[in-house]
Amino acid sequence: MPDLISIGECMVEFFADEDLSSARTLTRSFGGDTLNTLVAAARLGTSTGYITRVGDDPFGPGLLASWQAEGVDISPARLVPGFNGIYFISVSASGERQFTYYRAGSAASSLDEEDLDPGYIAAARILHASGISQAISTSARRAVRVAFSLAREHGVRTCFDPNLRTKLWTIPQAARALQEVLPLVDIMLPSAPEDTGSLLGTADPAAAIDEFWAHGVAIVVVKQGAEGVLVGWEGQKRHVPAYRTDRVLDTTGAGDAFNGAFLHGLCAGLDPFAAARWGCVTAGLKVRGRGAVNSLPRREEVEAALAAGSSAPESV
Repeated sequence: MPDLISIGECMVEFFADEDLSSARTLTRSFGGDTLNTLVAAARLGTSTGYITRVGDDPFGPGLLASWQAEGVDISPARLVPGFNGIYFISVSASGERQFTYYRAGSAASSLDEEDLDPGYIAAARILHASGISQAISTSARRAVRVAFSLAREHGVRTCFDPNLRTKLWTIPQAARALQEVLPLVDIMLPSAPEDTGSLLGTADPAAAIDEFWAHGVAIVVVKQGAEGVLVGWEGQKRHVPAYRTDRVLDTTGAGDAFNGAFLHGLCAGLDPFAAARWGCVTAGLKVRGRGAVNSLPRREEVEAALAAGSSAPESV
């Protein structure tokens, strides 16, 4: 059984190097925050599994085969009637990335608590979900809450990334959903200021850690993009700097890459400060290539960067 499992939605990805209005060629891949996290961890050596629903449209079999090829256990990913969500990444004339989504009513959004196998969850070491997992539908939101309850009953650590997306729901809705699962969360992976500012009312990473600690969350890692992360654990707060790469081509999924590598580190027995070094290096290496998944680094690349002394934690 997998050590790390997640619950959520993965979509078909199409990427263009120009504006969609004029693009003649699109590159197909796949992506979704919780699935990206699993692939990042799997490429580093952690066993992973995905709880989701997949539409039986022409893309469905290819999605399942691609996940399986990445080492993700697809046994809890049900193939059901319906379509899979699609998103497009394009580049505007000014060089900015643009995202266009077609996901409302997707097969994954029909996910509900019937898709949860208590034995599968009980056998894991960490269960991961995100605000997007909750936002895609009322039934998926309920499934996340039930999954976290099952994990807590069986002594499985839970991890949550708020990953706020205001195109999916309002900030008050996201805040209420966060409060639903917060008593069941062991590991919190928010971004600042995006998540913490909107959901906690603070852009200060240290204050965000204090807030989550006050709610009983044991490990809090506040992601700050190019500034690295601030890790809070057992009363200590340490800054882990970002990994500086020679080029930044596409930051899509960098936070998910951090999540996967960080959780890989915990599964491997590292403390949160050391695990965060894996996360920062993995995210830094990932942004050198295109797409949410294709550019995720392999274990050998990450180990080489770590051996070079990258991202040493600093007490604050």
